[in-house]
Amino acid sequence: MHRIVIENCAVATVDAQDTEYASGHVVVAGNRIESVGEGRAPQRLEGVVRRVDGTGHLVTPGLVNTHHHFYQWLTRGLAQDSNLFDWLVALYPLWSRIDEPMVHAAARGSLAMMVRGGVTTAMDHHYVFPCGTGDLLDAEIRAARELGVRFTAARGSMDLGTSDGGLPPDFAVESTEDALAATEKAIDTHHDPGFDAMLRIAVAPCSPFSVSTELLREAAVLARRKGVRLHTHGSETVEEEKFCQERFGMGPTDYFESTGWLGEDVWMAHCVHMSDTDIQTFARTGTGVAHCPSSNARLAAGIARVPDLLAADVPVGLGVDGTASNESGELHTELRNALLVNRLGGHREKALNVRQALRLGTYGGARVLGRQDEIGSLEPGKLADLVLWKLDGLGHSSIADPVAALVLGAPAPVTLSLVNGAAVVESGRLLTVDEDEIAREARAEARRLARIAADD
Repeated sequence: MHRIVIENCAVATVDAQDTEYASGHVVVAGNRIESVGEGRAPQRLEGVVRRVDGTGHLVTPGLVNTHHHFYQWLTRGLAQDSNLFDWLVALYPLWSRIDEPMVHAAARGSLAMMVRGGVTTAMDHHYVFPCGTGDLLDAEIRAARELGVRFTAARGSMDLGTSDGGLPPDFAVESTEDALAATEKAIDTHHDPGFDAMLRIAVAPCSPFSVSTELLREAAVLARRKGVRLHTHGSETVEEEKFCQERFGMGPTDYFESTGWLGEDVWMAHCVHMSDTDIQTFARTGTGVAHCPSSNARLAAGIARVPDLLAADVPVGLGVDGTASNESGELHTELRNALLVNRLGGHREKALNVRQALRLGTYGGARVLGRQDEIGSLEPGKLADLVLWKLDGLGHSSIADPVAALVLGAPAPVTLSLVNGAAVVESGRLLTVDEDEIAREARAEARRLARIAADD
C-alpha cells in the first residue's frame, strides 16, 4: 500500500465536531485517508512514497461544486446588465449552436479553473442538445477524465419551447420522449454507484419555464427506478415565481412537490426566493440546495436565505454556476462570497461565519450530492480528496486563524491537491493537462461559435 504523508500543517477536518489541529498530519493510503491527527505522522510507516512538509499551509477536504454549466465557458462576458430571463433570451441563440468539440473545449476550461482552485468533485448540468451535433455529454465526461476530477454529470433536458409557452427557442429543445430516452441511456452507459466512483449521472430537466410537467414527472420516475439523483433550477427569480403562479396556479416549491420533485435524492440550484413554508417543506423532505452567490448577484436574482436553510437542516452546498454568469469560474472564491453576500441579508453579521462557509464548500456539497459518507471531510476511511492551501505568503501573512485566512483573505494558492489519492495540482499548476493548450482551444472554439451564430 503506497502512502502519502502530509504534516506540519494546520488541519481543518470539517468533521461533525469541526475538529482542527494547529499543527497536524494526514496520512493517505492508496485512495483512502488512513489517519488524521495532531503533531507529526508516525515515522515508521511502510510504503511511504511521498512526505510533504506542510509548514505554512492549511489542509482541508477538497471543494465540492454542486451546480455548473460548463458549455457557458464559450459565452463569458455577454449580456452583462441583464436579469435572468433577458440573459437567457440573449444567449439561447448562441447556445443552441454548440457542438461536441465546443463542449469538450468549454468543459476543459471550466474544469481547469475549478480544479486549479481546489475543487476535487465537480458537477455539471448540461441541458442544451442541438440535433446532430455529436455526443455532448460524453465530451464533458472525457474532459473530466482528462483532468482526473471526480464528476457528477447531470443529464439535463428542455422540451418546452416558445411556441408552447416556454422560454427557450423551439429549435433548442428536445421532444419529451427523446429527452427521457437519452437520459436513461446516459445512466446505463456511465453511472457508477460504487463508493469510490469517479463518475455518476443525475437526472436533470432544466427548469419550470423550459420543461413540461410531463417531463418533470417522468424524469422523477426514471431517476428513482434507476437509483440516481435528481437536479434542476428552482426559485431563482421573482420572474420564475410569477411564471409558476400564472401557468400552474402555485409557487415553484408547491409545483415541484406536485410533480414528485422533492426528496432526499433531489437538489435544486439557487432557491433564492423561498418563504418560511418553502424552507420547512425542503427540510421535511430532505431536499438540497446549491447556493450560487456570485451568479445570483451577477443576474440580480437576490440573496438566498442560507442562514435560515441551515437552521432548518436543509442540505446546502456551493455552486459556481455557468461561467456566463460567474465569469471567474472558480469555487474557492464562493466561500468568501457566500459569507459576504449573506451578511447583506437580514441576519447581517450573524448570517455565516468562516467555518460555516468552508463547510458549505466541502461537507455541505458532499451531502447535497449524496456522497457525505465518502467525501467532504478528512476522516479515516473516507476517500483521499484533499487540498493543501499555501497561507504563508503576502496575502495571508497577518491572519492568525488559517480558516479565516482561507475564507476571508485573497484566493489562496494550492500547493497540492489530491483526488482519489492522486495528485492533480502541484504548486498551483495542473498536472494532468496543459493549461495554455486549454486556453488556446477555448478561444478558438468561442470564436467559431460566434462566427456560426453570426452567419445564421
